[in-house]
Amino acid sequence: MNDNTDVLIVGAGPTGLTLAVDLARRGVTCRVVERAPEPSGGSKGKGLQPRTQEVFDDLGVIAPILAAATPYPPLRIRVGRVPIWQARMHKRTAATDAVPYPTVMMHPQWRTEAVLRERLAELGGKVEQGVALTAFEQDAHMVTARLGSGESVVRARYLVAADGGRSTVRKALGIPFTGETREEQRSALADVRVEGLGREHIHVWARPGKGMVALYPMAGTDTFQLLASLRPGAEPEQTLTWYQRMFAERSMLRGVRLTELLWSSLYRVNIRLAGRYRSGRVFLAGDAAHVHPPAGGQGLNTGVQDAYNLAWKLARVLAGAPEALLDTYEEERRPIAAGVLGLSAGLHDKKSVKRDEETYQLSLSYRGGSLARSGGERVPDGPVELADGRRARMFDLLRGPHFTLLSPDPAPRVQKRGPEVRAYVPAQPRENARHTLIRPDGYVGIATSSPEELAAYLAMV
Repeated sequence: MNDNTDVLIVGAGPTGLTLAVDLARRGVTCRVVERAPEPSGGSKGKGLQPRTQEVFDDLGVIAPILAAATPYPPLRIRVGRVPIWQARMHKRTAATDAVPYPTVMMHPQWRTEAVLRERLAELGGKVEQGVALTAFEQDAHMVTARLGSGESVVRARYLVAADGGRSTVRKALGIPFTGETREEQRSALADVRVEGLGREHIHVWARPGKGMVALYPMAGTDTFQLLASLRPGAEPEQTLTWYQRMFAERSMLRGVRLTELLWSSLYRVNIRLAGRYRSGRVFLAGDAAHVHPPAGGQGLNTGVQDAYNLAWKLARVLAGAPEALLDTYEEERRPIAAGVLGLSAGLHDKKSVKRDEETYQLSLSYRGGSLARSGGERVPDGPVELADGRRARMFDLLRGPHFTLLSPDPAPRVQKRGPEVRAYVPAQPRENARHTLIRPDGYVGIATSSPEELAAYLAMV
């Protein structure tokens, strides 16, 4: 069986699903294949940063996510029944005009994936579960991939590997994944149901000589995520009995009982970055390109924004933009991942629960790159006064797959298949520039008073 598609996405975690949703709303045909026979049930990456919430707003999934998500509850650390410390992992901050989603929200990964799958279905797409990529090769024009037992052959213009830290695609390409795996720093991670414990706190117990165990009440569910330190070389048994025994030993509590084990995994600290994000017509995204310690909640969020950066560029090149546009994906996203890895590792090594605006990913910038010589900053939300007297909100103007031009002049025509540009005449110019062009991912592409520079930018994309 042979089939053709524009983009083949390998992996249906948050990164692959975000990419699929963004491509689907742009009319790009894609196939999403996932090796696992069923969608993942694990809570895993549970923190959604403010910038990721803005991405999900644009993609049309923020409402169902916020319907179940909650801010992180206070953290309470005990030795047995004795509280020794209480704090918040994240600041509680009120929304502002510029930042409508100011707080890190707790939302289990399995549910984030379910919401994205539902959105993909609304757009006419689907995930092919239980379908593994077994081999692929590429030439100057296409990628040829074999799926399953090899009878199914897919021809795609591009392939995107969103298949996790153990990416088979990255390994097949021979791309180095430099960094470290801290074998001695390992944890048991599980989703459990619990009797006899309130849900108003993140509960942490530490027992000298035995170790730490924590229970996070998962937003929108009746379950807890359990995290427990392990000795070097140890592995958790995949049984409720083992988890209950370990919990009782470390918490020293009676009357609290684990009643059901829904999912469990061994977690080892990895800090790694791919040597490059592109090989011909194949791209790496998410954990296939970078893996993080859990501190700061950066891994899932960085992957979602990889996809958000790559999707519009793939769509533009498939519509006729210069192929060189795709080189800016690695140029922009790899330095971001390197910086975020340093932040995550620093927080992990300090064993700090303090977070600040660095982890929110609102201040990340592409300034100085090929697509951001006079821009590159995230555009904040807020009221916009237009020259005709109308008032609007910036995010309402930006929402969708188009470019947004704030200018008293109409957008210059570039070519028959140029990008969609929605133009608005602001009452006051932004950044003292006559023309401000905002990219589909919400970053300033160019701010200039030169119509020639604006036209040249549009030609580039």
